Amino acid sequence: MGLDHLVSTMASTIRVLHVEDEPDIADLTARFLDRELDHVEITHATDASEALERLDETVDCVVSDYEMPGQNGIDFLAAVREECPDLPFILFTGKGSEQVASEAISAGVTDYLQKGAGSDQYAILANRIRNAVKGHRSRAALEARNRELQLFERIFDTIHEGAAVYDAEGRYRIVNDFLVDLYDRPRADLEGEPSRLVRRVRQAADGDPFQDLVEGRRPHLQGEVEIEVPDRGEVVFEYRMTPLTVDGTLEGVVSVGRDVTERRERERQLEQAREEYEELIDGMNDTAWVIDVDGEFRAVNDAAVERLGYSREELLDMRPQDIDAGLEDQEIADLIENMPEDEFQVFETAHETKDGETFPVEISSSLVTYHGETVILSVGRDISARKKREARLEEFASVVSHDLRNPLNVAQGRLQLAREECDSEHLDDVNRAHDRMAALIDDLLQLAREGHRIDETEAVDLATVVENCWETVQTGEATLVATDVGSVEADRSRLRQLFENLVRNAIEHGGSEVTVTVGRLEDGFYVEDDGVGIPSDEHESVFDLGYTSSRDGTGFGLSIVKQIAEAHGWEVAVTEGTEGGARFEFTGVSFEGT
Repeated sequence: MGLDHLVSTMASTIRVLHVEDEPDIADLTARFLDRELDHVEITHATDASEALERLDETVDCVVSDYEMPGQNGIDFLAAVREECPDLPFILFTGKGSEQVASEAISAGVTDYLQKGAGSDQYAILANRIRNAVKGHRSRAALEARNRELQLFERIFDTIHEGAAVYDAEGRYRIVNDFLVDLYDRPRADLEGEPSRLVRRVRQAADGDPFQDLVEGRRPHLQGEVEIEVPDRGEVVFEYRMTPLTVDGTLEGVVSVGRDVTERRERERQLEQAREEYEELIDGMNDTAWVIDVDGEFRAVNDAAVERLGYSREELLDMRPQDIDAGLEDQEIADLIENMPEDEFQVFETAHETKDGETFPVEISSSLVTYHGETVILSVGRDISARKKREARLEEFASVVSHDLRNPLNVAQGRLQLAREECDSEHLDDVNRAHDRMAALIDDLLQLAREGHRIDETEAVDLATVVENCWETVQTGEATLVATDVGSVEADRSRLRQLFENLVRNAIEHGGSEVTVTVGRLEDGFYVEDDGVGIPSDEHESVFDLGYTSSRDGTGFGLSIVKQIAEAHGWEVAVTEGTEGGARFEFTGVSFEGT
């Protein structure tokens, strides 16, 4: 039962349980009590057994006779005390004796009144009931107040913030456990001592804000200050002070404060990181954009401003589709919606400047955290020069394919006719020269047209691809060992080109009886042979265009291998094989099922 309820019930109805086996006396008593007491409700019981059944929390006072059928008044009192130790109980009896009074007191009676003649006894009884109920309610209210105060004290002491009540001079009146631990001082030493927080607030302000609070010139006082704390030095304290007023009188000032030193340091670090992040993207030569999940620009770098010709403010009022000349609105929305969580999203499009110029860009996007939000960082690289190179390479490929291959075909045809007319050892040399020219043309076309491009990838079984390549390359008496290597995520046709070039390289340098082995690495695979190997001082140069140690080699094969590997995002290195031959290791490879 709450304190407010108890206080309100002090002036409410008094509910009396009257136990009397004489109906006439019970009726008479009820009439007189109703006249003497305001707001009284009387419930009648004829014996102790019936009374115990009616005894509940709605009874404010029990008035009982001594002599009753079954249990007497003392025994009934003992039974009541087991159920309700504090309930007012008045023994109103016609049998008066010192023995009965002594037993009643020992049993815990609230009051004892002997029945007499006349109506005055009922006025006395009513007064005894009134006083007993009032005292009981007052004690209950006080106990409820004490319980609430204990609850407030527990709450006060268990909150993980500094809480205190100051007097009007800024001295501690009450402190909680947090402040006791913070200052490492006994509670008794702190209470009565001037508050360090109040002193620093006053020092940091113009005038005296605490005195303004005390005198009612401001409703509250809040802010942040640094205070000295034992073993920690200066800490940042966030505080709020509010006047404690009771019935219009200032009883003190309530202060709640929290140590925000670590939070402020994190905020400082985040702000520094943000500034460094923005400085970093502003220092990039490529355009950079921070885009939220709704497709709005949140930040742009200096390169974007310079390259597109818009001011920073203009760009921040725009959306990606306002500058993108290569994608439709829905395509951009789909790209944003389908952003991978832990990978880069790379695609090509075109951007349009404020002057209407368009230029091709390669966009590389990833999810990042910016000001506490998950956003998209998109870096746009101008690939105009690359596109021009690709166009020139395509033009070069056309020249190689048409202007060189056609004369070569004619020369090969003439050589065939010459063989039919005469036999000369020089014709074999011419044939070898033709074959070398054909290989050169094929490698040049592959370098020019394929380059670092890959198409759709799929799970490709390495052993199967190697065996297919083995069948299409002239391998002579060479041996292939490739079992249970696994499946990799790759462009099948380009992976085939990679293995064809490695097999040709092994046979060219290792001879017709060389053994080629394909095996698994922890994060990739290797291809090695048991031939003569590659000198260690040439390991870095074997992938250069034109490198070859074979008279019949084109010098392009291993360069093509490296291009294909890099197009897949793999790294390739050459080392010595287990049998002394050449070993090519490919790492960073994604295997199916891993």
